[in-house]
Amino acid sequence: MSGAGGRGCGSPVPQRAPWSLVAATAAFCLVSATSVWTAGAEPMSREEKQKLGNQVLEMFDHAYGNYMEHAYPADELMPLTCRGRVRGQEPSRGDVDDALGKFSLTLIDSLDTLVVLNKTKEFEDAVRKVLKDVNLDNDVVVSVFETNIRVLGGLLGGHSLAIMLKEKGEYMQWYNDELLQMAKQLGYKLLPAFNTTSGLPYPRINLKFGIRKPEARTGTETDTCTACAGTLILEFAALSRFTGATIFEEYARKALDFLWEKRQRSSNLVGVTINIHTGDWVRKDSGVGAGIDSYYEYLLKAYVLLGDDSFLERFNTHYDAIMRYISQPPLLLDVHIHKPMLNARTWMDALLAFFPGLQVLKGDIRPAIETHEMLYQVIKKHNFLPEAFTTDFRVHWAQHPLRPEFAESTYFLYKATGDPYYLEVGKTLIENLNKYARVPCGFAAMKDVRTGSHEDRMDSFFLAEMFKYLYLLFADKEDIIFDIEDYIFTTEAHLLPLWLSTTNQSIAKKNTTSEYTELDDSNFDWTCPNTQILFPNDPLYAQSIREPLKNVVDKSCPRGIIRVREESFRSGAKPPLRARDFMATNPEHLEILKKMGVSLIHLKDGRVQLVQHAIQAASSIDAEDGLRFMQEMIELSSQQQKEQQLPPRAVQIVSHPFFGRVVLTAGPAQFGLDLSKHKEMTMRGAAVILPLCSRWQVMERIRMTSRSLCCSYSAKKEVSYWMPSGNMRRWKCSFLIKQKIEILKWKMKNNHPLKMILRIRVLSRFHQVLRRLIRLIKSLLRKIL
Repeated sequence: MSGAGGRGCGSPVPQRAPWSLVAATAAFCLVSATSVWTAGAEPMSREEKQKLGNQVLEMFDHAYGNYMEHAYPADELMPLTCRGRVRGQEPSRGDVDDALGKFSLTLIDSLDTLVVLNKTKEFEDAVRKVLKDVNLDNDVVVSVFETNIRVLGGLLGGHSLAIMLKEKGEYMQWYNDELLQMAKQLGYKLLPAFNTTSGLPYPRINLKFGIRKPEARTGTETDTCTACAGTLILEFAALSRFTGATIFEEYARKALDFLWEKRQRSSNLVGVTINIHTGDWVRKDSGVGAGIDSYYEYLLKAYVLLGDDSFLERFNTHYDAIMRYISQPPLLLDVHIHKPMLNARTWMDALLAFFPGLQVLKGDIRPAIETHEMLYQVIKKHNFLPEAFTTDFRVHWAQHPLRPEFAESTYFLYKATGDPYYLEVGKTLIENLNKYARVPCGFAAMKDVRTGSHEDRMDSFFLAEMFKYLYLLFADKEDIIFDIEDYIFTTEAHLLPLWLSTTNQSIAKKNTTSEYTELDDSNFDWTCPNTQILFPNDPLYAQSIREPLKNVVDKSCPRGIIRVREESFRSGAKPPLRARDFMATNPEHLEILKKMGVSLIHLKDGRVQLVQHAIQAASSIDAEDGLRFMQEMIELSSQQQKEQQLPPRAVQIVSHPFFGRVVLTAGPAQFGLDLSKHKEMTMRGAAVILPLCSRWQVMERIRMTSRSLCCSYSAKKEVSYWMPSGNMRRWKCSFLIKQKIEILKWKMKNNHPLKMILRIRVLSRFHQVLRRLIRLIKSLLRKIL
C-alpha cells in the first residue's frame, strides 16, 4: 500500500524565510479559494450536497456496522463471507498480511473518522472498546510502516480529537490520555527496528519479541522501501511532542537524514528500495507511486508540523527533480535515478493518484489538474482506478482494493479551485462504490475492474480515508463540529493538531546537509495566499486545463483518434506525426510538435527532452495527437533501453572468403529489419549466421572493434557497416587506418585479407633479403676485381 493515501492539512502557517514560502507555508490556506471560482460548472445546490453527504454517512454506517457485527475484534472484515480476517486462520496473502497484528486494526484506523463524520457517541464507545479489548503485546510479525501509519497514527488521531471533545465539555469527560499511553507503548515496541548502522528501520518487527531473537522470526531482512523508512516523522514526532519523550522524533529524523544523504546527487532522485545496512540502492527506479510516494509527502508536512526549514528545502529539491524528469503531463512515469531521461517502465500504479493533492498543497495547480483529469478519465472507463495501467490507458494490473488516493486529490482540488466539477467527480465515486463494490456485508475490493469480480477484503484504510475525504468534499464548515484547518492529515488521513509545532521543541533544528540545489524560482511562483496567481482572473481556469484531456482515455482514444483522422485524411489533411518518424532537426516536425503542445528542450549533453502541455495545443484533436505522440515516444525509448540491456551476441561471417573463421561481437540494432526473421538469416544460439556481399555491407548496423594487422598499424579500428534496404539511409564505411591500404584489401575479392597481409609481409621480407644479397654480391665482386 505504500501509504494508503490521506495526504493533506489545513490552516495557514507562520511565515519563515522569504524563499521558503514556496511550498508548504500558506499552501494550506488554499481552502480560502473554495468560494472564489465557481463558474467552471453548474454550481451544486446545498440540498444536493447535503444529500450526498448523508449518502456518505449511510455508506460508512454500512461498512463500519458490518465490521463491528461480523468481524470485531478481528483486524479486518471479509465482506463476501461476512466474517473477520484473523492472521494465521486464513490463507496467507504475503506482504499484505503484515498490516494485521491482532489489534483490531479497522477499529483503531476508524477512530478519528467517527468524529469527522459527527458520530461522537460512536467514537466514545469505540475508544472504550479499544482500551478494553486491544492488546499490543501479540507474538506476531508486522510491518513497521503499516503499523506506524495505521495503528500509531490511529491512536494519536483518536487522542487528538478526544482531548478536543473533552475541552468542549460534552463528550469524553472521563478521558485521561489512555490512547496516548497506548501509542507510547506501541512506539517503544517499534524502536528496536531502528537498531541498524544506517538508522533506517527494519521493515518488520515482532510486537512481542522485537528483532533478531530466535522467537522473533524476523530481523534477517536487508532491504526496505524508501516510503517505509521515510514515512515515520509525523507520527513519531507527534508522539514525542505529546509525551515529551524525544527519542521517537530523533530516530525518525535520523532515518530521513540518511535517505536524503543517499539521494542520487546528479538527479536528486531516490530509488524505490534501499539496503538498510549499506545504504546502497537495490531498486534504482524512481517515481511518485508505490514505494516512494509518502516519503515526498512527509518531507513537506514535516516542515508544516515541525517548522524545520530543512525539510522544505529537501522537498523543493526533490520536487524540482520530479517535475524535470518524472512529470510528463498528464503522465507520471518512473525513471532511472542515474539516467533520469530514460523511463524505467511504461505503466503507472494507482498510488500516484495522491500526487495531484500534494501538488495542490504545494501550490502547483496546473499539473495537478492535468494528472487528476487523466486519472478521472481512466476511472470513467473502468469504473475504478486499476492497480496499474499503461501509458495508453490499458489495464496492467486489474485489481482495485478500494484505494482512497483519488478521492483525496479530488477533495484538495475542490478546496483549491472551488470548481463544482470536482463535486461531480465525488458523486461519480459514490455511485460507483454503491453500484459495483457494495455487498450485503460491507464493500468488497475489486478483483478485476474489467469483469467486476470481487475479492473478499475490505482494508482498514477504506474506512480511515475514503469516507473521510468524501464527506469533507460535500460538507460545509458548519457541518463539522471542529475546525478541520487546525489539523494536518497524515498519509492515512489521521488528524494531528498544528499546535504541536510549538510544543516540546527539544529537538535541535539543524540542517544536516548544507548542499541544496539552486532551484529555478519560477517553479514556485504559484503559491497561496495569492489566488490571483493560482487562478489568473479566469473563473474557467481549471476547466480550460481539463478540456483537452476530456477524450484522452475514453473509447475513442487513442485508437478512436484514427477514425477521426481518417476522415480528415480523405479531405487532404496530413496524418499526425508518429514518434518513429520524428527528427529533431526537421523544422516541419518542430512546427507540428508546437501545434500539438509539445515543447522541445535541448540538454547540455546533446540530447533533447520533450514535454507536452495539452493546454498549449492548437485544438483538442491536436492535444490528443500530442499525447499519443508522447506515449509512442515513451514506448520507443523504453524499447530501445531494453535492447541496450541485452547481452552481446556473436556475429559469425560465413560467406566467402571467411567461411565462418571470423566471429565478431555485436549489440542490438536500434532500427532496421529483424535479423532472426530474415530469409537469409538464421539464429543459432548466440551466433548470427549471415552472408556478406562483396561490398562488405550487412543487413543491420554492426559495431565492430578489431586489431589492425597491417604493418606497424596496431591501433584499434572501429567500423560501421550498413546495407541500404527499404527506407534505411545509405551510409558509407568509415575506416580509421590508412585509406589506401584499406582500399587495397577490400578490392582483393578472391583473397583472404589475412593472406594478403602475410603476402605483403613476405614480399617485404624478401625484398630486404634480396637487397642484402645484392649488396653482398657487389662486395664480393669488388674484392675479386
